Formats: sequence, structure tokens, C-alpha cells
Amino acid sequence: MTATTTESRATATPPQQPPASRRRRQRKAKDDTSAEAGIGWTVLAWAITVIFFAPVAWMVLTSLHIEADAATNPPSILAKLTLQNYQALFNRGVAPFLINSAIASVGSTLLVLVLAIPASYALSIRPVEKWTDVMFFFLSTKFLPPIAALLPIYLLVQKAGMLDNILTLVILYTSMNLPIAVWMMRSFLAEVPVEILEAARIDGAGFVRTIVSVVMPIAAPGLAATSLICFIFSWNEFMFAVNLTSTTASTAPIFLVGFISSQGLFLAKLCAAATLVSLPVLIAGFAAQDKLVRGLSLGAVK
Repeated sequence: MTATTTESRATATPPQQPPASRRRRQRKAKDDTSAEAGIGWTVLAWAITVIFFAPVAWMVLTSLHIEADAATNPPSILAKLTLQNYQALFNRGVAPFLINSAIASVGSTLLVLVLAIPASYALSIRPVEKWTDVMFFFLSTKFLPPIAALLPIYLLVQKAGMLDNILTLVILYTSMNLPIAVWMMRSFLAEVPVEILEAARIDGAGFVRTIVSVVMPIAAPGLAATSLICFIFSWNEFMFAVNLTSTTASTAPIFLVGFISSQGLFLAKLCAAATLVSLPVLIAGFAAQDKLVRGLSLGAVK
């Protein structure tokens, strides 16, 4: 009986492999399924993009209408287009407000980078003792709502005689954005290979030369992402600007809310001002979009 079983096993034919035509059909079916799924995700992504972009497009379109057409209900989409709202902005003197915002935003962003890069280097590539406590301290500065610190800051600025001074905004924006910049730059610099830094030290590169010639080119996407985020936060800041400035150092958001009135129509001019104030941020984001995407995703995949 045992011999017969062994012989039957020996003579059993091996399992048949599916023919080549069947394998091709299966592969084609999988490819078709993947293609359909890709099309579905593409359509969904475009739909979400249109939903998020629709308010911006509506704002721009409204800014090109006269006040009477912008205030109709339902709105007059096909109404005559005009640039008189933008002309009214420049006649009202928008340029000084934009210049003040540019000085405060660019100045604070550069100062943040000067302070954040060495701090991030020390916390990532050359970790200091108890660096996690240091990072938590940086993060804890964002726990307090800014409105809670407004009165002490106002009194300090008043005693220093720096009310309505653009330098005050630069210092405040730097202190606001520095914790965020340190956290972001630390994660970016942690991805720099240690072997490259050791090779730079062997070649005789000092601390400054290592940061400028070795670290920064590698961390350029992260640097661009950090710079853009700090610039956006500074450009859009309103609370400190409206309370610590009056005429000389007023920024673009203050100019923007000046169009809101309880008398008369103001929607079209408000949309024109909002479009004009948003342009610098949109241009900066578009110019650095490739580095921004790379920077925000740096370190996400190991």
C-alpha cells in the first residue's frame, strides 16, 4: 500500500501554470483597474482644487465690477468689467502700506533665518545637552494667545518710544516666527548626511563655511519653505499692527479693513484691495513652489 502511494505521488503531474495569454489578460485587467483608480483620484483632486480656488476667483471677479453690480443678489457674473477699483486703491495711497508690509515681512524673515539656522544646527547636527527640553521651550512660547500679551507689549513699546515704528513690527514678527522656524529647520537639517559634514571638517572647513557651502545647498528646499511660511505669517499679521501703529508704520492688512464701512457700497473696492494685498504672497509661493513642496515633504519618507 505504501509503495503504491509513493509511486502515485511520483507519477503525479505538477500543477499547470496559466498560459501566457491568461497572464497577459490578468495583467491588463490590473493595469485597467489602476488606470481607472488614477483617473478617479485625479478628478477628485481637481474637484477639491476648484472648491478651494472658487472663493479666490470670485474675489478677483468681484474686484473687476462696479459697486452696483457687485452688490446685486444674485451677483451679476456677466456684468461689465472695469479697473476703476484698482485705480481708486492707488489714488487712496496704498503704496506706503505695501512698502511697510514688505519691510516688516522681509526684514523679520531674514532675521529669523539668521537666528534659526545656527540654533537648528546645534539642535540637530551638533545636539546640545537636553536638546528636547530646548525644543519644548521653543514650542511653549506659542501656547500663550497673542492677545494675552498685547497689553504688556504695548506698555513696553510705549515706554521705549517705539509706537508707530516699523522696527517694532520687525522685532515682534521675528519673535513670533522664530520658534516655528527652529522647529522646521531642525527637521530639515537632521536629514543632512553626517558623512558630508565630516568630510568638510577634514578638508578644513570652519563652522560658517560648513553652514554656507555644505549645509545650506542641501537644505535649500527646507530653507525656502521656512522662509515662505514666515513671510506669509508676517505679511498677514493684523493684531499687533493695528494696535501698535497709527499712520507711519501701518501695514497692508490695516489698509484693507479701512474699506469696510457701515455706509454705502464697498464690496468691490474691498475685493480689489484684498486681491492686491494677496498678490505678493501668491507670487512668492508660485516662484518657490517646487522648493516648497520638496521642503514640506522632506523627511516624510524614510
